[in-house]
Amino acid sequence: MKMKRILAIVTCVTLFASFTAFSVNSTEIVDALKANNAAQISKYFDSAVDFKLPGKDEVKNVSKNQATQILKSFYSEQDIKSFELTSKREMGGTGYLTGKVKAASRSYNITLMLKTSGSTTSIVTVRIN
Repeated sequence: MKMKRILAIVTCVTLFASFTAFSVNSTEIVDALKANNAAQISKYFDSAVDFKLPGKDEVKNVSKNQATQILKSFYSEQDIKSFELTSKREMGGTGYLTGKVKAASRSYNITLMLKTSGSTTSIVTVRIN
């Protein structure tokens, strides 16, 4: 009986810590998106990122540096003006942020898949279409 109680407490603390890490870091990522700052967003990239841009094939496992350059180029070429968050959810250690980035001439849907490991949340997938 005592062991079940200890296990329940440990499980609750672990889940709360995971949710808290996601909430704090995802808020920082949303702030970076709203600032239209690709360099700031890229600080949250995992060591390998999957990338999908409009009209291009998905590229898997690009390095953090390469992913940073891809995002900076997209933001610069499309003249991204703003970001609007439409959804934020978490399931286990995986989170999703979806929204719209608005350029001078059109809007794009963006989805980020996030992974939480310990107290760190990182971006593992970027899909823009």
